[in-house]
Amino acid sequence: MFFFTYLYYKIVVTLVRFFGPKRVINATPDDVYHIQSRDPGRTIKVHAYRNASASTSKPTPVLINFHGSGWVFSLHGSDDAYCRQMSRETDRTVLDVQYRLAPENPFPAALNDAEDIVKWVLGQPEKFDLSRVSLSGFSAGGNLSLSTAANLFPQDTFHSIMAIYPVVDMHAEHELKAAPDPTGKAIPARIARIFTNCYTLGGYDAQDPRVSPLYASADRFPDRVMIVTAACDNLAPEGEALAEKIAKVPGKEVVRQRMPACNHGWDKSAKEGTVQGDAREKTYAMVAAMLSR
Repeated sequence: MFFFTYLYYKIVVTLVRFFGPKRVINATPDDVYHIQSRDPGRTIKVHAYRNASASTSKPTPVLINFHGSGWVFSLHGSDDAYCRQMSRETDRTVLDVQYRLAPENPFPAALNDAEDIVKWVLGQPEKFDLSRVSLSGFSAGGNLSLSTAANLFPQDTFHSIMAIYPVVDMHAEHELKAAPDPTGKAIPARIARIFTNCYTLGGYDAQDPRVSPLYASADRFPDRVMIVTAACDNLAPEGEALAEKIAKVPGKEVVRQRMPACNHGWDKSAKEGTVQGDAREKTYAMVAAMLSR
C-alpha cells in the first residue's frame, strides 16, 4: 500500500516540478561544504557565508538556515541574499542547508539532516562559538528550525531562532486555514494537502511536535524567538498562535510581526520601493538585530 501511495505522490510532484513556475537561483556562497550525514556514503550540501571583516583567529558565532521548499521543491540557494546580508551585517558565519525533499525522502529525513548539521557545528568549538548558535528558516525551513530547536536539543543550545512565514500546524484542516487579509494569494488547500501528505508519507501523526511545532512544549524553545508572518498567507494564524504560546513562558523574548499586503514567500520576489520590498528590508533587519543581541 505504501508503494502505491508513494508512486501516486511521486507522479504528482514530478508533474508539479516540471510544469510549475521555474525560479532561477544564482547563489554566491563563500564556500560549499559537504557534511557527512548519519547515512553511510551520503553527505549534506551546505553553503557557507562569512563576514569578510570578522576575525579568523577565534571561533565565530553561527547562523544555520533552512530554505523554503513546500517539502518538495529544490530551492537551495534561494535565500542567498538573506544569508549574504546576515553574514555582512552581523559577526556570524551563515550555513545554508540543502536538506532532503519529499516524497522521495519523507519525514524524518529533512529533520535528520537538520539535526546532523547542528551536531556537526556543536562538534567544532575551535571553529564556532557554541554560545551563539542560532537557527532560521523560511516556510518549510521555518518548520525545520522550530522543530529542531524544540525537540532535538536541550533548551539552552541555541542563542535564538527566527522563523519567517513558517509551517507550524500540519494537523489542522487546510480548508479551515484562512489568511487575515483575504485580498492576497493564499496557498490553495489542495496544494497544501499534497505537500503535507508528501512530507508525512510514512503515516506519521501530524500532531507529532517534530512535524508540527505548534504542539511542542513552549518552554522547549530558545529564550529568543522571532516569528514573522504575512497578512495574505493562510499560514499566518498558526504562526502567530505559536508565537503567542511561547510568549506566555516567563523569560522568553518573543518578537511577533505580521507584514501587511504580503503573500507567502513574498520576500523572494519583492521589488524595492514597494510595500513588499519594505517588508523584506524590515524583516531582514529584525533578524540581524536579534542575532546581535
